[in-house]
Order: sequence, then structure tokens, then C-alpha cells
Amino acid sequence: MTKGTLYVISAASGAGKTSLVAAVLRQMSELEVSVSHTTRLPREGEVDGVNYHFIEKEKFTKMILEGEFFESAEVFGNMYGTSRQHIQELLLKGKDVVLEIDWQGARQIRQQMTDCKSIYIVPPSVAALRERLTGRGQDDEAVINKRMKEAVNEMSHYAEFEYLVINDDFDEAVQNLAAIITGNRMRFEPQQQKHANLLAELLTFKE
Repeated sequence: MTKGTLYVISAASGAGKTSLVAAVLRQMSELEVSVSHTTRLPREGEVDGVNYHFIEKEKFTKMILEGEFFESAEVFGNMYGTSRQHIQELLLKGKDVVLEIDWQGARQIRQQMTDCKSIYIVPPSVAALRERLTGRGQDDEAVINKRMKEAVNEMSHYAEFEYLVINDDFDEAVQNLAAIITGNRMRFEPQQQKHANLLAELLTFKE
């Protein structure tokens, strides 16, 4: 069985990463998203075990000490971590795995899994980013300005990634993100392993 590929996808808050990933997941098979652990409280509409595994800080710290995380980082005062065992099990089953993560976590993952693919998503403009953050209706102006500054800091790390997707036209951005995954699946090695019997048959000639 061909081992799956880990896709590390990062973006500043408001870039539309989660919506893009959800759309790609709906249209591609053998692709799953890794659900991270976090100490922050659920936002409206978020479901435990679907969006995140929401846990107490004490349990999170224990998991770090026991080496259960592939990576962990503090973002906006909250802790986030990626389960090592969960991702490895999916990859060994031949599943491609999407991991939505900030640049700090992405850097840690790349250091441990050099064969992962990293993708960064950016909004089409500063105005569009502010509009998206404001449109959530969850924060006041002071919080939005703080998040804008944090977004600029986050986006300054885009050059560390292999692929860059501009989320201007949503449908086009979905196609571009899916194309990265499809293109990687068409590489020689996974294709050779997946279609070994076919290739052997094509090279067999009997008079």
C-alpha cells in the first residue's frame, strides 16, 4: 500500500483557510483532516472532536510530557497540538492528511517530516482581510486591529512554504488547492506503486 502524504496548510486568521480545506475535502477521496487539540474555548458553532479536541491546560501539559504531540505551540495565549499517533495511523493506511496549523507548528512538522507538503494561503488584499475579520461579528475594533497586526506577522512567514494559494475567487482557490494534491498524487513513485500490476501487464508481450 502506498503511504499517504501529509499536507501542512497555514494562513493568517481571516484568509479563508478552513473554508477552502472543507471544500477540497468534499470533492476529493482518500483525504482526511487532522483534528488538533487546543486549550482554547470553543467558538460558536464549533464541535468538540470535529473542529478541535478541546481539553484543559493540565491535560495538554501532560500530553506534551508524554510525547503525544507531533508539535505544539502557543497562539493568542492558547495551546495547540497535533496528535502524533493519529496522523501516522492515517498515513500508513494510504490516506492523505490535511493539517491546518500556524507557521510555528508547520516549521516543527517540516523538521520531523521532510516529505510533507506545505501550503500557505493568503487573502487578495489587506482590505479584504479586514473585511473578513470584521464580517465575523465576534470582535470589537480594538480586537480586530490586534488581529490585523498578528496577521501581518503570520503572513511574513509565507516564504517558508512550498506552495502559495491566493484566496481571491473562492472557486478558483479551491481548484488550485486541489490541483496541488492531485499533482502530488501523480508523481512517479506513488503511481508506480498504486498501478504496479497494470504497468507489469503493459510491459508483457506474448506472440
